[in-house]
Amino acid sequence: MSCSVAVSNSPVFSPPPSLFCNKTSMITSTPEALNLAHLKQQPPQQSSSSPNSAPPSPSSPFRLRIPKSLSTLSAAVSGSSSPLTQLKRKRPAKLCIPIASTGFGAAPATPCAAVWREMVEEDREGYYSVYCKKGRREALEDRYSASLNLQGDPKQAFFGVFDGHGGAKAAEFAAQNLGKNILDEVVRRNDDDKFKESVKFGYMKTDSEFLKEDVAGGSCCVTALIRNGTLVVSNAGDCRAVMSRGGAAEALTSDHRPAREDEKTRIENLGGYVDMCHGTWRIQGCLAVSRGIGDAHLKKYVTAEPESQVLRLGPEHEFIILASDGLWDKVSHQEAVDIVRPSCLGIDRKQPLLACKKLVDLSASRGSRDDISVMVVQLGSYM
Repeated sequence: MSCSVAVSNSPVFSPPPSLFCNKTSMITSTPEALNLAHLKQQPPQQSSSSPNSAPPSPSSPFRLRIPKSLSTLSAAVSGSSSPLTQLKRKRPAKLCIPIASTGFGAAPATPCAAVWREMVEEDREGYYSVYCKKGRREALEDRYSASLNLQGDPKQAFFGVFDGHGGAKAAEFAAQNLGKNILDEVVRRNDDDKFKESVKFGYMKTDSEFLKEDVAGGSCCVTALIRNGTLVVSNAGDCRAVMSRGGAAEALTSDHRPAREDEKTRIENLGGYVDMCHGTWRIQGCLAVSRGIGDAHLKKYVTAEPESQVLRLGPEHEFIILASDGLWDKVSHQEAVDIVRPSCLGIDRKQPLLACKKLVDLSASRGSRDDISVMVVQLGSYM
C-alpha cells in the first residue's frame, strides 16, 4: 500500500520504533561435501583386530562416516547379482489455486494463506478476472473476494479487493466475512432504498468482529454489490473503483487519506494529529490511510465506515476496475480503462485477465514497490 517512524517495507503502515529490536544474525558453517568415493566398494584390508571390534575413528575432522543403514544398503547392493535399483525422488505436492466460492457460507472466498506468496490469478469467463502480484514485501498482503449467484440468482454478485498493511490478517478476514455481513443486512432490511445503510452496517460489523480477534494490522477495502440491476460501490481507505461508461473513465470512490481536508478535521476533532512523515501525511506519524478494517492501536481515529455510491445499471456501463493503490499510484483512470476496454468488448473472453496482468506490469515498470491487485468485473452479465 501506499508509516514511517521506523524503516519499514510497507509504505502505508510503519510501527513505532519500540516494536523493533536488533538481533545478531547467526552464521552456521557447513561441513565439506560428502566425497562420493566414500560410497564405492573398498578392497578388503587385513586387520589383526577382532571381527566385532569397532573401526578406528577417522583421522580427518572433516571426513564423514557413512551411517550404518547406508553402509548396509551399499553392502547388500554390491554383494548381490541383481542390478542396482534406482531410488526416485518424490515429487512435491501439487500446488492448486482454488476457485473463489460461488456463494457465502461455502469454501473461503480467497486462496489459503500458503498460496499467497508471489502471485494469484483467476478468470471466470464473462464475469470477472483478477490478478494479484507481490511487491517488495516478504509475502503478498492483498486479498480479493468474488461470490456469484447470491441466493441462487445469477444477476446478484459481490466483489471486493482488500489491501492489508501490517500483515495480511485483516485483509484475509475482510475477504472472508465482509460480503456475507453486507448481504445478511441487505436481506434483513429488504429495502433497496437502504443499500448504503446495509453496506455501512456490514463494514462496521466486520471491523468489530476482527477487533475481537486481537490481531495487529489493518486493511483498506473496496467492494461492489450487484443486486436487482443496482450497483453499490463502497470503499474505506485508498483502494479504488473506476467504471468505464461508454469508454470514459469515471471514478466511483474517493480515497480516505489523512491529507484529505475533511478527514484531517475529523481526526483532529477526536484529539489526534496529522503530520508529514517521510514525504507522506500520516495519522499520529504512523498510518497513511484514515479509514479501514482493523488498526486497533489507532481505532479512535481510523473508522471502518465506508462511503458508498449507488447506480442503476444501464447499457453504457461496461465494466468496473477494483484495484489497490499499488495500481492507482502509477496508472491513471483513463489509461486503465483504455487498456481493459478492448479485451472486455472483444471476442476472446480470456483477454480481460491478460489486461489485468498488463496493468500490474505497467505499474511495476513505473516504479511501484507495493503489492498490486486488479479485478475487472464485466457488468453486461448482470443486466
